[in-house]
Amino acid sequence: MVTTAKKSVQDKSMAVSDEQIEKAAEVFRVMSAPMRLRIISCLCSGEKNVGELLSEIDTTQPNMSQHLNTLYQAGVLDKRRDGVQIYYRIVNNNIVNICRAVCKQTDIES
Repeated sequence: MVTTAKKSVQDKSMAVSDEQIEKAAEVFRVMSAPMRLRIISCLCSGEKNVGELLSEIDTTQPNMSQHLNTLYQAGVLDKRRDGVQIYYRIVNNNIVNICRAVCKQTDIES
């Protein structure tokens, strides 16, 4: 009987609402592009402008801007203007932790 009670408590704590599933799916959609993971990786060391990111990541400026905008709209990044430069930084460290965990796990499994 104790085992059944424990299982019931565990089942309830593992229950996920439809809203939570939708939010998780959105996070995975945003993180599904390798370019976005590269951008997040570069920004882990601190704030950078588009030119600095382009010097570290091989892509075009329009492509970089599109991915930065997606990450910004999703609440992963924030930006600030300094003159003509726009600087990006990570504001959602939970996303960074998820990315690191998945990357490490895939490395372990390889």
